[in-house]
Amino acid sequence: MLIMASSPTVLIRLVASAYSIAQKAGMIVRSVMAGGDLGIVEKDLPVQEVDQELIEDGQWEEILKKPCPSQYSAIKEEDLVVWVDPLDGTKEYTEGLLDNVTVLIGIAYEGKAIAGVINQPYYNYQAGADAVLGRTIWGVLGLGAFGFQLNEVPDGKHIITTTRSHSSKLVNDCISAMNPDNVLRVGGAGNKIIQLIEGKASAYVFASPGCKKWDTCAPEVILQAVGGKLTDIHGNALQYHKEVKHMNSAGVLATLRNHDYYASRVPETVKKALVP
Repeated sequence: MLIMASSPTVLIRLVASAYSIAQKAGMIVRSVMAGGDLGIVEKDLPVQEVDQELIEDGQWEEILKKPCPSQYSAIKEEDLVVWVDPLDGTKEYTEGLLDNVTVLIGIAYEGKAIAGVINQPYYNYQAGADAVLGRTIWGVLGLGAFGFQLNEVPDGKHIITTTRSHSSKLVNDCISAMNPDNVLRVGGAGNKIIQLIEGKASAYVFASPGCKKWDTCAPEVILQAVGGKLTDIHGNALQYHKEVKHMNSAGVLATLRNHDYYASRVPETVKKALVP
């Protein structure tokens, strides 16, 4: 059930803000690259004064017009947890693999990912000078996912997408057990989920503790909103409440369809090595 309200709910307003913020972040990502000096930033630097030009306080009007799913209509600000990755696919960004890069903003309620925004700053960057650069995908559970064309890998094909820069024997053993027709090694969790929803891959397999909650929160929403599923390697749902540990220590398994098939092929040795 969807609730039509005279004024947008807290959740819808937050998603509309996240959309505008993700778009601004994508512009900043492009401008930094165009400046030619990426520099090195330590993640534990103290918060400093922010240039006013970098602040985004707008809300995406098209989202504000959307109805809120009834189960989320009474949510208050303090009930929500927001997980942000301002530059997913950092290594690929520095190496010029720009289609791997995303900006991720995920929103969780009662430990569950319920809304998310993915901006691809360089979507279409190889399509020529006249192409529109960048796009923003967004979704809310119970409302849907928007900003892309849903496609699926043909039935019977097993195409695995996995890490490009964090591979290991554990990762490779898990992939081999799934008997894939093809393996795509790319950067960025957001990018891998986009491969699933656009029919380039049938499963995202990462049998390693290297992925964080801010990598998976927004992508999980987009995937789940179109009927997909994201769990750890054991098949357990991920938790996103504010006290949860940041590391997805039991890995990631994501599919658009046939989740049980891929989960059933995870070797016991891999499961024992990755403790939830």
